[in-house]
Amino acid sequence: MDKDHPNVKFGKTGVLIINLGTPDSTSWWDIRKYLKEFLSDRRVIEVNPLLWKIILNLFILTFRPSKTAHAYKQIWRKENNESPLLYFTKSQAIKLNKKIGSEKILVDFAMRYGNPSIKFKLNKLKEKGCENIIILPLYPQYAAATTATVCDEIYRSLMKMRWQPSLQIIPHYESNPLYINALINSIEKKIDNINWKPDLIISSYHGIPKSYFDKGDPYHCYCHKTTRLMREKFSKVEIQTTFQSRFGPQEWLTPYTDKTLEDLPKRGVKNLLVICPGFASDCVETLEEINIQGRDSFIKKGGKNFDLIPCLNDDVEHIELFEKLVSKYL
Repeated sequence: MDKDHPNVKFGKTGVLIINLGTPDSTSWWDIRKYLKEFLSDRRVIEVNPLLWKIILNLFILTFRPSKTAHAYKQIWRKENNESPLLYFTKSQAIKLNKKIGSEKILVDFAMRYGNPSIKFKLNKLKEKGCENIIILPLYPQYAAATTATVCDEIYRSLMKMRWQPSLQIIPHYESNPLYINALINSIEKKIDNINWKPDLIISSYHGIPKSYFDKGDPYHCYCHKTTRLMREKFSKVEIQTTFQSRFGPQEWLTPYTDKTLEDLPKRGVKNLLVICPGFASDCVETLEEINIQGRDSFIKKGGKNFDLIPCLNDDVEHIELFEKLVSKYL
């Protein structure tokens, strides 16, 4: 070999699990930076880009960071100074690596927005000799604003690589039996550990604007499919689908989780469990929006008992699901 030829590492496969993202801290500036990246994504906000840029920079990024920072401060993991989403995604990657990692298979994680970025981690895997990269977007139910935007960022990163690795992207897994079984087991585990019987289980998914659904986004159908499959395996308590986290004045997928929580006590539902199957890790949407805001709203309107079923996080069954999803591509 030519003595001037650079040493090139090769022959390895990288597995990259990718979650939504998180601010670096609860500071106003870090929250603003994160929100700007997230809300500047054209798949997330499908509004005239020039008009949206004015609205985003003059109004939303002036007032929203304080509210969002307050929410993050309530759920931030002070013991390691990081968000729950970062903590659990990191743990998922470590545990998956123990399952399938080797000298030839490297497992890592990235965030679509914030750090560590997709671009950074793709380049790191390439530098370590990964000629093949398998991507697992941590979104069970496909949506253009989630899974597709992960793909967009991957392709943008690859466009700047002179020597590109081969790429495989694992599709949505909303009906995978291991996923459904893990959700059912999480429900049963929670019921076994409370001293009251739930009247209803709300299955709350992150919403999208109804206009996205009208344009052909299949997300709504995948969410209902997950709930239907859960119902088929678990019939002790009724499970009802709702959609949370709406943003802005336009109509989103209904029924809305927050409005449902306010209305349920009037309909005689006093004991409520909530599960969030669309989130691979507990985060601000589950721990603050549901378990703090949602709980307060339900109790104030006359509810008696409320509890959140944790996301699958880094549970053994969740890691086994990841192993199964990845293994067919190795």
